[in-house]
Amino acid sequence: MTERRAILSGSAFEERIGYARAVVHGDRVYVSGTTGFDYAAMTISDDVVEQAAQCLRNIDAALAEAGCTFADVVRVRYLLPSRADFEPCWPVLRKAFAEVRPAATMLECGLADPRMKIEIEVDAHLPG
Repeated sequence: MTERRAILSGSAFEERIGYARAVVHGDRVYVSGTTGFDYAAMTISDDVVEQAAQCLRNIDAALAEAGCTFADVVRVRYLLPSRADFEPCWPVLRKAFAEVRPAATMLECGLADPRMKIEIEVDAHLPG
């Protein structure tokens, strides 16, 4: 049977909605759509670029707990209520993904909370 392990970040949303920040299934890691909330303080910046940076910090923590890094990411999805906010985030996103060059998609869509300006979801492959 393939190993399956849930990784929780402590976000109140995980408990309220019933999901995990990430799931390790065999040699794959699936990180849920992750927003720019600082989950320790449950605060979120008004700035989309800072939200993108916090998304990446949250994702980095989940990947580390799973046993991998951004170098192991094979797929990334960017979800934004306003596509005009995407380009200002590019320098922050490039720092995380320029070396690995995952397959990527950007979608313009509504998010769960009007304060959220970006949500990022990644899939990774465990090294080894």
